[in-house]
Amino acid sequence: MRKPLVAVSALLLFLGLQVPAAAKSHLLRLATTTSVNDSGLLDFILPQFEKESGLKVEVVAVGTGQALAIAGRGDADAVLVHAPDLEARFLAEGKGVDHTCIAKNNFLIVGPESDPADVKNAADAVDAFRRIFQKGALFVSRGDNSGTYHKERALWKKAGLVPDGQPWYLESGSGMGATLTLASEKDAYTLTDLGTFLFVGSKTRLKPLFDRDDPLLLNQYSFMAVNPEKFPWVNAEGARALRSYLLRKDVQAKIGAYMKDRFGRSLFEPLAGRCIIPVK
Repeated sequence: MRKPLVAVSALLLFLGLQVPAAAKSHLLRLATTTSVNDSGLLDFILPQFEKESGLKVEVVAVGTGQALAIAGRGDADAVLVHAPDLEARFLAEGKGVDHTCIAKNNFLIVGPESDPADVKNAADAVDAFRRIFQKGALFVSRGDNSGTYHKERALWKKAGLVPDGQPWYLESGSGMGATLTLASEKDAYTLTDLGTFLFVGSKTRLKPLFDRDDPLLLNQYSFMAVNPEKFPWVNAEGARALRSYLLRKDVQAKIGAYMKDRFGRSLFEPLAGRCIIPVK
């Protein structure tokens, strides 16, 4: 699996220091979510790009909020994220350009097989969250400003509930893979993206309890280049090349086929630039 932050330049990103141009000329720095990294998708699609372009893609896998913060300092050349509200703000602030949608899957609620809150019989995702709250069933939140965390908080808000401070509401402060592991250890519920759950969570004791075609659970992944007019040192040419690559018909087909033979369903469905949730 591709390991983020292995190069010295990646360390400089977290220190808030710019990577010297000479050191980054062959690099493309991609700040992205833990879900596309933990699911193995990047390991599957990036080697071909590196071979064709001659660029080394340096992946920094963090929550969407942190990925956009890194890019918002000009410390990444492009982002691949999944929080439309944060993406819209990033664009409005002039930090990103060339926004396009690459793929989608769905969020789902997973938990212990015993399902103490009877989530599997919920009418919709909001009802599922109400049941967890009313039962006081253990729930593990990412708590990390990620796209998944923003979706979770939106669902609590739509349900008219505030879980903060409840003894059953835990925060992992970690990526999706680590959060799934913790939820499994605690026999707790959590919200997860489909890709990471199939790739990582399926190895835990967690069961998919609410996995339905609910519009509220749509999970859309988007690519943006960092604005070279605001940050002249970024690798704008490399970011444009990666954008074109990700939208290519053969690469989109490759994204759609990833792990489908293993799990019987696509971890990611290609969008080929057609955003379902408009981001302006």
